[in-house]
Amino acid sequence: MRTLHQALAILTVTGFILRYIWVMRSSSLAQYKLTRIAPHVVDTLFLATGIAMIIQLKLDVLSNNWLLAKFAGLIAYIVLGMIALRAGRDWRVRSLAFAAALLAFAYVVSTALSKSPIPW
Repeated sequence: MRTLHQALAILTVTGFILRYIWVMRSSSLAQYKLTRIAPHVVDTLFLATGIAMIIQLKLDVLSNNWLLAKFAGLIAYIVLGMIALRAGRDWRVRSLAFAAALLAFAYVVSTALSKSPIPW
């Protein structure tokens, strides 16, 4: 389960970077149906494997601050990703949101690896 979750994490961030490049270059690849649907499938599986591991390991989310921090980072990654790919007013806003989303993702990964809400 852990290996699948990690593979999906790599796939989700790689897909995000690729879509951002396509959006910024106004590539027609960003408009393909598969390009618009696949990230939702990958992200759903990513979240589902995370939840499955929480259940499998019998972790209490509310008593594990690192898990709460990881979820907060994930929400930040999602919101910033939406701004970077769709909602940003101009290329500067989108670029800042993209960089911040990558930082949020790095925070999520480092929190998961260190099991600490302050991983650095």
